Amino acid sequence: MTGHDPQPIEIDTSKPHPARMYDWFLGGKDNYPVDEQMAQQLLALDSRGRDMARVNRAFMHRATRWLAERGVRQFLDIGTGIPTEPNLHQIAQQTAPDARIVYCDNDPIVLAHAAALLRSTPEGATEYIQVDARQPEAILENAGKVLDFSRPIALSLLALLHFLDDEDGAAELVDRLVAQLPSGSYLVLSHTTPDFNPEGAAQASAMYKARGMTLRPRSHAELSAFFDGLELVEPGVTLSADWHPELGEVIDVPGDEPIPGYAGVARKP
Repeated sequence: MTGHDPQPIEIDTSKPHPARMYDWFLGGKDNYPVDEQMAQQLLALDSRGRDMARVNRAFMHRATRWLAERGVRQFLDIGTGIPTEPNLHQIAQQTAPDARIVYCDNDPIVLAHAAALLRSTPEGATEYIQVDARQPEAILENAGKVLDFSRPIALSLLALLHFLDDEDGAAELVDRLVAQLPSGSYLVLSHTTPDFNPEGAAQASAMYKARGMTLRPRSHAELSAFFDGLELVEPGVTLSADWHPELGEVIDVPGDEPIPGYAGVARKP
């Protein structure tokens, strides 16, 4: 199913959703009191929740720009979230107007905003598919209608895998998707980590669990394992804010403590 299909959209406002909480942290309006309530509780654990969201967003911009400048013309973004300007396709098409982008998310509120995700350049293409990240076959089938899987593709799983536990098949999901990418493709990951505040991360995970959701922060080694078999781009798996800051959009964060999130980009040989 794509964003073009007219049908009623049912949004569950009885419990928070990560995409809407992320929207709230970024100052958006597409969230509900239940999302704000939990976001505020997370801020009580770590007051830099907004900074985490902004740093992650800035990494997405830099990584997309880096890829487009190196000739990547196809992007598959899973766990898209609610559109904020500029979005991934706008960054990619600034460099490469003929870039083709497929967005994928499972939250109905993202579908409600799909039109904003589909404003492509005339030369390029954007599409939105409403599929759960845990259904790689459905993602690949739908993405294959827009993307050419014989040519390099940048697969982005940004701030997504920490919502999938190991037993939910996080590693298997990455392996299944990467296996379908041709040589010269890239995997782009960002992920929250407990490495700097294990106690706070454990409390946040418990807060998610109490609401029927998963939060699985991973260590530097655990995130690095997702890149096994791929060629990491310098500087490797690093703090999100430290990944090629010369490409711009460095977020000024108060204090000396690092924002607890890692990111990396790797090429499939």
